[in-house]
Amino acid sequence: MAEINELKRTASQVRRDIVRMVHGCKSGHPGGSLGCADFLTALYFDVMKHNPQFSMEGKGEDIFFLSNGHISPVFYSVLARSGYFPVKELATFRQLNSRLQGHPATAEHLPGVRIASGSLGQGVSVAVGAAQAKKLNNDASLVYALMGDGEMQEGQIWEALMYAAHNKVDNLILTIDFNKQQIDGSTVEIMGFDDISSKIISFGWQVLHMNGNDMADVVKVMHEAKAACGKGKPVFIIMKTEMGQGVDFMMGSHKWHGVAPNDEQLASALKQLDETLGDY
Repeated sequence: MAEINELKRTASQVRRDIVRMVHGCKSGHPGGSLGCADFLTALYFDVMKHNPQFSMEGKGEDIFFLSNGHISPVFYSVLARSGYFPVKELATFRQLNSRLQGHPATAEHLPGVRIASGSLGQGVSVAVGAAQAKKLNNDASLVYALMGDGEMQEGQIWEALMYAAHNKVDNLILTIDFNKQQIDGSTVEIMGFDDISSKIISFGWQVLHMNGNDMADVVKVMHEAKAACGKGKPVFIIMKTEMGQGVDFMMGSHKWHGVAPNDEQLASALKQLDETLGDY
C-alpha cells in the first residue's frame, strides 16, 4: 500500500496540472477535476493493478472507465504521471490535432483511454459489460468506473445498475462523485432525489461511503471495496467531494464546472498547490 503523504503530494501536482491545462487552452472543466484528484491519484498509484504498457483488452489487469468524461484534465494528468504517455504532452490539452481532447476519445489512440466518454450516462453500461466479459473469460482482475451525480438523471444508468445486480457482476466497483453540483446549478435544484444509498441497495448493490477529499479515507474504502468483490454483488461507492477542492475561490460552486481561470486566478491557484513532481 502506498504511503498516504506520498499520495497527497502526487494529488497536489495533479491539481497543478489541472489548473494549468485548463488555463492554457482557456477552456475545460476544472471544478469536478479538482474534486476527483485524490480519488484518481489513489486509484492509479495505489489501488489498481494496471500496466502503463497499454493494451485495449486489459487482460489480467484492472481497468478503469471514466463516465463523466468532461473531467478529462484529472484523468489525463494521472495517466501521464503514472507513465502512460509523456507528461509534457499535457501542454497540448484541447489543442488542434492533440491526443488530449476535451473529452477522452478512442480515435486519438491515447494510452489509458478505452472508451470515448462525455456523453453522460453511458460509461456505467460499458463498465458492466467489461466486468461481465472478464468473468466469462475467467479473468480475476477488477473493473472500476467513475460517474458524476448529475448522471443519475440519465435513465441508462438505472438500467445498467439493475442489469449488473441481476447478473451478479461482482467484479465491478462503481464510484459516484457526489459533489451535488452540475453545470446548471445544484443537483437538488435541477432534479433532486432522496437518499441515494437506499435506492442503490434496493437495486441489489453493496454500498460503501467515502470522503473523496480525505486521502486516507479514499485508500481505506477503496481497499474495502476490493475485499467486497467476488461475493455476489457489484460494489457502489458514494464519494462525497467538494467541487474545486484545493483552490479556495473555486470550491463549492457549480460556476467552476466548466470555466477556465484567468492569469491572475491561475497564479492564485498555484500558490495554494505544492509543486511536488515538477510542472510540465
